[in-house]
Amino acid sequence: MTKCESNESGYAGVGSRRWARSLAARARGGESMNRNDRSIVGLVMVAHAMVHTYELSVPILVTIWLDQFGVTAGTMGLVVATGYALFGIGALPGGLLADAYGSRKLIIACLAGMGGSFALLSLAPSVPVVALALVLWGVAASVYHPSGLALISKGVSQQGTAFAYHGMAGNLGIALGPLATAVLLLFFDWRIVVALLAVPAALAVAFALTVEFDETANVEQSATDGGDSRADGGVSSLSEFLADSKVLFSGAFVLVFVIVMCSGLYYRGVLTFLPEMLANQPLFDPVPLGGRDIEPSQYIYAGLLMIGIGGQYVGGMLTDRIRVERGLTGAFGVLAVIALLYLPALNAGLVALLAASAALGFALFVVQPLYQAAVAEYTPAGTRGLSYGFTYLGVFGVGAAGAGIAGFVLELYSPTALFVVLCGFAVVATVFGAILSTRTTA
Repeated sequence: MTKCESNESGYAGVGSRRWARSLAARARGGESMNRNDRSIVGLVMVAHAMVHTYELSVPILVTIWLDQFGVTAGTMGLVVATGYALFGIGALPGGLLADAYGSRKLIIACLAGMGGSFALLSLAPSVPVVALALVLWGVAASVYHPSGLALISKGVSQQGTAFAYHGMAGNLGIALGPLATAVLLLFFDWRIVVALLAVPAALAVAFALTVEFDETANVEQSATDGGDSRADGGVSSLSEFLADSKVLFSGAFVLVFVIVMCSGLYYRGVLTFLPEMLANQPLFDPVPLGGRDIEPSQYIYAGLLMIGIGGQYVGGMLTDRIRVERGLTGAFGVLAVIALLYLPALNAGLVALLAASAALGFALFVVQPLYQAAVAEYTPAGTRGLSYGFTYLGVFGVGAAGAGIAGFVLELYSPTALFVVLCGFAVVATVFGAILSTRTTA
């Protein structure tokens, strides 16, 4: 019998128990984080923000590399895509490593690897070295999400609040990382900028080495309620990996996995080409300022991502107040409606467009803490890293196909067809959220 099988009955009803414990904690006035919670949340917020800062700084640098190295956009696109692909593909082995060796070690390795890869990137004399640096970044960054989210799910008592703050930090990196890179490039050569970006990683490693916390504090608490008392885990062989994976996907986790794949497809599908669609609107023609052309569409896009911080916070709060299954169903239903209404708003004037963009940015990130909490509810603690590894393989790996699908649809059809396809992704997630909710309450 595998570890996962031995706990199958123990986590079949974990969603109901966790929700009940959350209600009981609020009734006792226990909503504030304890010291252990704060230490963990501080570490994962720093690490999450840095992962996405590096991720979104690369597109800003691509235009410079095209001129610097004299290569085609296709070649550079392949180089960048390789790093991004490993960012998603590496999540699964990253989850296995988190289960085997603990989250703290993986997060430290992630931060050190990202900083080292950007230090190498700052010295890159040619495109092959740029490719090597981005590959190393993708491998290092890939272990973060399964290890960081496993750490929250096993070590933090106030998980909803922790998921909210964690997501908000990620959105800060998503929005402010590219902005900081662009501003620094106004004053420094790109190599100096990349070297400066590597410095915070070194500081974060020092913080991670000194901060103290118990990685399994919440697992021990759950054990008193009849939950999964196994705090350790790790897959020691291929047969064990296959067996644990089979058990995961034979239960309710398979429904969650479909939901996260749809989320990734929607996310990449809408964000990849949205800047171009906004830039094509007459409202956002370039504005000359100080000898430079300012692109208003870029600021709308950045604002949309910033509003996502609020969405992350609300999504995290909802996980402590409602059943995540219902939250997922409702949130993806809203995304489906937004997909159908966004294009009409795009052509209806500035006010309508700003309102639709704000709604999209908010709803797009509300779902993330909800599905992160759902994974924690429907998997045993000992294979939590494996579970989040599969999750982010779905979000970033399978989800990366959303960019290709969006490009194909735009090339052959129209933006209207693209938003219909995006609506379809959201509808599928809504249906599976409803099935998950029905299964839970049955």
